[in-house]
Amino acid sequence: MAKGWIAAGVALVLALTMWYYVGGVLIPYQQAEAAGSDRPRGNLSDLYPRWLGSRELLLHGRDPYSAAVTREIQVGYYGRPIDPARPHDPKDQQGFAYPVYVAFLLAPTLGLDFSVVQAGFTWLLLALTAAGVPLWMYAVGWRPGMPIMLAAVLLTLGSFPVVQGIALQQLSLLVGVLLAGAAAALVAGRPALAGVLLALATIKPQVAAPLAAWLALWTISDWRRRQGLAWGFGATMALLLVGAEIASPGWIGRFRDALAAYQQYTDGRSLLATLLTPIGGTVATVLLLALTALVCWRVRRDPAGTSGFALALALVPAVTLAIIPTWAPYNQVLLLPGLFLLAAARDRIWARGRAARYCYLLAWGLVAWPWVATAALAAAALVLPAATVQRAWTLPLYTSLLIPLGALLALGFPARQALPIRQGDRPA
Repeated sequence: MAKGWIAAGVALVLALTMWYYVGGVLIPYQQAEAAGSDRPRGNLSDLYPRWLGSRELLLHGRDPYSAAVTREIQVGYYGRPIDPARPHDPKDQQGFAYPVYVAFLLAPTLGLDFSVVQAGFTWLLLALTAAGVPLWMYAVGWRPGMPIMLAAVLLTLGSFPVVQGIALQQLSLLVGVLLAGAAAALVAGRPALAGVLLALATIKPQVAAPLAAWLALWTISDWRRRQGLAWGFGATMALLLVGAEIASPGWIGRFRDALAAYQQYTDGRSLLATLLTPIGGTVATVLLLALTALVCWRVRRDPAGTSGFALALALVPAVTLAIIPTWAPYNQVLLLPGLFLLAAARDRIWARGRAARYCYLLAWGLVAWPWVATAALAAAALVLPAATVQRAWTLPLYTSLLIPLGALLALGFPARQALPIRQGDRPA
């Protein structure tokens, strides 16, 4: 028990160093760099384009995908409209590249000043992200004591993906909690509730779709017992889609165009394409999807709460990070079920031999590096000028691209071998 509380104390210190890094090193560096190149900086809240587009749609009947609304979004987000003629201006137009029905989730806030919404959403994301930790633990079958759970919550809230997501007010964190809630509801025997939460998570369809596809296969494989998931999901999606069509007729085509434009002006590429070139990334994506489909097919009949179900629940979000056309760190909140599953299976993985141990240590080494680096920067800040420390702003990000691949390697080889997937076998 004492070791657990020591771990929680260490976790708190590491979390604080990450918050120091983002607030005291990364953001000041970005501000100085933007000032030197005349790059605009407004509220820089990723919630703002969705909030303003929703407000204009529901309160004023305007098309949130229109060029006029996009220009108004830029005024708030960047402080002025971006100008393609200025070489240092951002390329991201910050258009409303979300399904229209995201407006229904934001509707209660549309009558408020955005500064109030921004402050409240920050605290909401902190609370929900913290709640997502025990939900994912429950879903994958890891039941640590209170000190270790507290340490996991602190490290999650003090990880770079979450700190970045909160600073940017990214809806990916909300989607991650909705997926965690859906997974936990399935394990708790509440499939209809899981379907509702899964449908709400489709406000970011590229993030939610792979897990939804796996759960669709899982549901069909035992329809009599699992059909509640389909009914909950289907009914909620029907309400969202019909409501969206009433609010903005023909929105699906405009949403598709907005997504295509988003991919162009952000040069959206998957993690695999970034690391392996577009052709190599495509080949790797096909192979990875085939292997994932094989695992999912093999465990499709396993009930919620078994180790086979937990393995698929952890593997599919990790694969999602590798194949979706963006590698923004804040999406790495999807790695939580995989990391918790690896922690739960530590002894069995360790017993599998040297290769399994190396994969396991590599994965955790990649995850741990950002905290090692931020602790070093925090210590350096005690004796060095702030400008000197800020020049090392890239140090904690060295492993960012590799963390999802390290987790996949650990899940795909040693964890896959260590975790039995016989039907009915429950995780430790």
